[in-house]
Amino acid sequence: MKSNRHRPLVLACGLLAVFLVVAHRYLPSAPVEAADRPRPHAPDDGPQSVVIDAEQARQVKVGAVATREFTAGVDAVGRIDFDGDHLAEVNSPYAGRVSEVFAKAGNLVRHGQALFTVASPDLAQAEATLVSNAAQRAQADATLKRAQAMAQVQANAPRDLEQAVADQQAAEGNYQAARQALRIFGKSDPEMDRIVATRRVDGELRIDSPVDGRVVSRNVSVGDVVQPGDAPARFEIRGTDAAWFIADVPEDDAAAIHAGDTSIASVQALPHSRFTTTVDYVADRVDPDTHRVTVRSVLSSPPPDLRAGMLVTYRILTARPSRMPALPMNAVVRQGDGSMVAFSTLDGRRFTRETVRVGTPQDGYYPLLSGLKEGQRVATDGALFLSNALDLQSL
Repeated sequence: MKSNRHRPLVLACGLLAVFLVVAHRYLPSAPVEAADRPRPHAPDDGPQSVVIDAEQARQVKVGAVATREFTAGVDAVGRIDFDGDHLAEVNSPYAGRVSEVFAKAGNLVRHGQALFTVASPDLAQAEATLVSNAAQRAQADATLKRAQAMAQVQANAPRDLEQAVADQQAAEGNYQAARQALRIFGKSDPEMDRIVATRRVDGELRIDSPVDGRVVSRNVSVGDVVQPGDAPARFEIRGTDAAWFIADVPEDDAAAIHAGDTSIASVQALPHSRFTTTVDYVADRVDPDTHRVTVRSVLSSPPPDLRAGMLVTYRILTARPSRMPALPMNAVVRQGDGSMVAFSTLDGRRFTRETVRVGTPQDGYYPLLSGLKEGQRVATDGALFLSNALDLQSL
């Protein structure tokens, strides 16, 4: 009887066990805490490395650190100008009103060719003085001849002859001074002889070209009133085709530059231009406003599309070329703290950030001063992508 009384309890426990087995098999399991989930595999090299997949690897080019030739130098900006040693600025030496203009910008002119004429009161006064002194000289010559003739027959006193000689000498001196004054105005001896013979005063001052060359600017018209030292000059004449390449060098760099150094110039308006010249002048004075030093070189036969005033960038070479390890500019990334980094690799999939020290870039490459060794494989293109991926990985 006792065993029959416990039979229902045993049956109930067996049914409960079957229920638990079925529930465990078919009911959804409890969620796993985030802390218990498996994490992505981190690179073995720590937080300075990033691993990319095959698709990402197509965006990155890998190459070995190789040596290139670099030359120490100074970078500067500047401009092109006319050859100042053969550039003539022409103004009227005296005040007056312009009567005629004979040349235009772009004309070729010869030495002594008339550029313009000026009606000058000063010249008119000088011509009138020459006419007056010529008359006094003629009168003094005649008086002296009469005195000499009378002295031969003792018809006058010796004092009269002496006075006639003195008057003639004074008149001759005044006449020669008047001619010299007109020479300053540019009048020739035949022109002065004509003025004396015709007694005609016109005050017409002719301004001639002082050199053979091309007129590069004209700033005068008929009717203009001109003065000595007008700015800009009334005519500017370029005596040669040579051009000056002028670089404005920071005073801190000027000590490294000497006459004879090679200067490589690139003109911004001519994107594919490259001109190699030799430095022939380094200024002794620093500009007090810009704290820059003028450095000049000369190009003897510039192309026709090279014009004065164009902006130029310069690389002035100050030492012999030397070979150094190099990195393409795309292989280097500047960090927020100003440091420079590159990414080394062994297999093209795992990249490690390396701090590097580089010099001034030349022709698309940085000279490598420290941080990597020659032959070490690095990302030569796509370094910025790797830097961003590494920053995202650390979040």
